Amino acid sequence: MDIDKKKSTILLIHGSGLTHIVWSLHEQFYSSQGFNVLSVDIPGHGNSEGPSLKSIEEISNWIKSLMLKLNIKKIILVGHSQGGLVCIDFASRYSELVEKIVLVANSYKMPVNQDLIDLAESGDEKAVLLMMKWGYEGSKAFIGGNPVKKIVNSARDIREILAVDLNACNNYKDGENAIKKINCPTLCIFGDLDKMCPSKVGIKMAEKIKNSETKIISDCGHMIMFEKAFEMRKLVKEFIIK
Repeated sequence: MDIDKKKSTILLIHGSGLTHIVWSLHEQFYSSQGFNVLSVDIPGHGNSEGPSLKSIEEISNWIKSLMLKLNIKKIILVGHSQGGLVCIDFASRYSELVEKIVLVANSYKMPVNQDLIDLAESGDEKAVLLMMKWGYEGSKAFIGGNPVKKIVNSARDIREILAVDLNACNNYKDGENAIKKINCPTLCIFGDLDKMCPSKVGIKMAEKIKNSETKIISDCGHMIMFEKAFEMRKLVKEFIIK
């Protein structure tokens, strides 16, 4: 891939069990605003080979390796849910590599219900249905059906990808210390109907991050980049072009 050295680069990081497909309404938009855009599948997901990485720190290290391979000196990170945890960890450990971060529907700690983990580890599709119930309940239905069910659509995906991701989120314990080390401009975006990461929890996190701002999107659940893509894009654009 050719990276234009004159432009800033945005890296979009998907959440648990998902792939780069979740950013389909964002990639071209940010590119049209004059940025290099990397919408990647983390290892084991989508088109990326290998087993899923078992910890948030491992995913951060993978991103650092990716930047080295592509010769990117500094990056803007946009992470959803688990991807937001990765942003927090990466920015706290590799601050010299980060220009700005955008945290979407996540907090610095994301404990996962043990019943959900058990279902995912057994490859039970009820794990996906539970995630959707907690993430979307009360928000508008999707035209053409729920996109997450189309991405995580086999027992193997649930067992070998989603379960690993959920455990990585559940086991990440350094978030409270990590957010104190973040020194780059940070935007936190939450949906007011999100039950997986309630906005009040997110707001408390944002208050602990230096140089941060918070935006709440109304009538929106956990999958903000689907549910309110245009509103989210506008907020991100205003933040990254400052």
